[in-house]
Amino acid sequence: MIWGLCLLCLAGGFRAVHAGPVRKTSKMEDKTAPEDEVNVLMFGVIQFSESLNYVYETTEAKIAKISQTLKNHEGALQQLGKQTEQAAEVEKQMKEVIQLLQAQMAKQQAQTTMTKDWLAHMEQEEVELKTKVKRLEMYLNNSFPTSIKELQERAAEHSNILKSLRHLTQFQKQNIETHNEKLSTLQKMSDDMS
Repeated sequence: MIWGLCLLCLAGGFRAVHAGPVRKTSKMEDKTAPEDEVNVLMFGVIQFSESLNYVYETTEAKIAKISQTLKNHEGALQQLGKQTEQAAEVEKQMKEVIQLLQAQMAKQQAQTTMTKDWLAHMEQEEVELKTKVKRLEMYLNNSFPTSIKELQERAAEHSNILKSLRHLTQFQKQNIETHNEKLSTLQKMSDDMS
């Protein structure tokens, strides 16, 4: 910018010299250049200053364009940074959900194991109770043949108890199957999220 102004002033100074009449003296005739050469030189200086001015203006426009592009890129980088932070937060939440699902699955498995153990115990008790009832019936048939009706009523009562135990056992089996289905669903969800 400063060099452009200096050259412009210099060119203006040459015009002023050119605009004024040049007196020709005998000493100057040898030293002064012809008027055409001065005009050509002045024209060259003017073109040079115009070229410098054009370069300055285009450079300034390019710098402004580059600054705008840099601002746009900075905005894009900031947005990308925000998206990265959001993705990290989503990943953290997904890990928490997976841990929660795994804890629920472990709890369900423990509950299923307990129910299976209880069901096996109930089935064992049912078998033992049937055996006791049969022994009792045999003992009563051999020992007290006169009160068979009373014994049949007790046997029917015991049979009803056994039926109730069977229904309870079947209900618990269905419960275990339902828990197993839930565990399978949770396992599949956990595998899909991993």
